[in-house]
Amino acid sequence: MCLLGMTVLRHEEFEGCKATCNGPYDGKWSKTMIGSEDKHFVVELTYNYGVGEYRLGNDFKGITLQSSQAIANARQLKWPLAEVLSGLFEVAAPGGYKFYLEDKDQPKTVPVQKVTLAVSNLTDEKKKNQKILTPLVSLDTPGKATVQVVILADPDGHEISFVGAEAFEELSQTDPNANDLLNVAMASDKSEEWFAKGKMQKPSA
Repeated sequence: MCLLGMTVLRHEEFEGCKATCNGPYDGKWSKTMIGSEDKHFVVELTYNYGVGEYRLGNDFKGITLQSSQAIANARQLKWPLAEVLSGLFEVAAPGGYKFYLEDKDQPKTVPVQKVTLAVSNLTDEKKKNQKILTPLVSLDTPGKATVQVVILADPDGHEISFVGAEAFEELSQTDPNANDLLNVAMASDKSEEWFAKGKMQKPSA
């Protein structure tokens, strides 16, 4: 987050998700919204307490941002940085997900230039009438607005969520305590100890 200059907007804890939007996992999970929602691209970090690691596939290729400042931040933090093309640098998050940084001044609007997702057939990907995984459902957020969600699957099985704008605009308010809530949640996470006590390992996903 420091490297990319992003801000924690909200942190929310959940016991489950009836839309299965966090994958087929039972138990407690959380999501953290990073960015600046009204004017910028936002990244949602989902953490499943019962999952040890995620195996990376070949579908998500990375997020490209225009920000020479992020490149300078990476160098200052001594974060691994590789120039893959002239003026284009690759960095990886701790989980292995790739970010590509263009060595240009960050625009005043949206620094995110694109999200790259691999597909097996681009023609099929562009067709209409894709499969509905989860019909329209209302999702509650404790103490906040209830949003309406529909989840589709593309031909390769990528999940695409559509969220009702009106309720989402009400929900997507910046929480001034978000960073503190995230820090408290991380400090109080005893899931590793719980699995170790039961002589178990968190499964991969």
